[in-house]
Amino acid sequence: MTTSPYTSQSAFDGSRMRVTLLVDLREGAQQEFLDAYEQMRDRVASVPGHLGDQLCQSLENPSQWLITSEWAAAPPYLAWVNSEDHLETVKPLQSCVRDLRSMRYGIVRETGGTRPHLGGLQTAVRVGDGVTRHALTFTVKPGSESKVAEVLAGYAPPQARVDDSTRLRRTTLFMHGNRVVRTVEVEGDLMAALRHVARQPEVRAVEEAMNPHLEQHRDLTDPESARAFFARAAMPAVHHVARGGPEPAGLRRHALYYPARPGCGMALARLLSRQDETAAADPAGPVYRSTVFQREDIVVRLIDVPGDPETDPVMALGIHGKRKAAVLARLLDGAALGLAGPPTSEREATRLLTHADMTLITDRRAAQP
Repeated sequence: MTTSPYTSQSAFDGSRMRVTLLVDLREGAQQEFLDAYEQMRDRVASVPGHLGDQLCQSLENPSQWLITSEWAAAPPYLAWVNSEDHLETVKPLQSCVRDLRSMRYGIVRETGGTRPHLGGLQTAVRVGDGVTRHALTFTVKPGSESKVAEVLAGYAPPQARVDDSTRLRRTTLFMHGNRVVRTVEVEGDLMAALRHVARQPEVRAVEEAMNPHLEQHRDLTDPESARAFFARAAMPAVHHVARGGPEPAGLRRHALYYPARPGCGMALARLLSRQDETAAADPAGPVYRSTVFQREDIVVRLIDVPGDPETDPVMALGIHGKRKAAVLARLLDGAALGLAGPPTSEREATRLLTHADMTLITDRRAAQP
């Protein structure tokens, strides 16, 4: 296997994927769980890209179950799992499940079987860096932006160490108008890290202080309300790429907000991801590291650049060439950014960069052990 000159992880490689759900049931809830699964099965089977699933029970512990599903590719699964339909589909499980953990894998090799497949195998092994990236996004009531920024900037960071194998590496918060985006980087188990953070008194105090300002109501004392809020806020990382070699001096983090036209969020995220993949091979480019997060028609691109991104706005935006700029203009909701027309000139690209650049509220790195 050849070693990639850069780190690259993508949901857009066209490979089939396997999703596993590890389920721990409450005592006496087995029949309720089976009934809920029967309700879910037919709805999930009708989702585009779904190829099949299996329900398995542990031989050693009857309260532990495994649900596996196969998908033609990652994008249709991500579109479904981030939808309101998914929240309604899994709602019957909530009263009978003590704990649930989801894991997602691209299929690299397989043996046996002759049935035809939609999608293919993952053609190249992804080269990672041991870090899981995730984001949350939500909106606050117009007029409360300055108060929200003050609350978010003032909290004490939680302890970085979660357990022997999990560590919180970095948390960064941005705002664009009344939209908040929180990105996290975790070594180890993402869900363990998120649970750890949620239990910290300083974090809970910040979340409670935020509640009156949120456009979407939540009650953190109600597990179902909190679960639904954070499920709707989740923005998975659909692409990450970073150059090899030592990190440049003076690296600065920016978040760029790309609101998509209705139904175009996945296509916009794919365009930016492919552009970043190409740019990563150019050692002269300004972007050292890029992560694309996407949920429905909201796309956020996190970039680390040495210096000011305005020195090369076209490369910083991830739109190399007039044709790509025109495609971006067709997918982007320019009106939401106060723009009209494609960014085909450097001046227009600078204007788009200015309008898309999110305000950094806080950036907390954990000390290296």
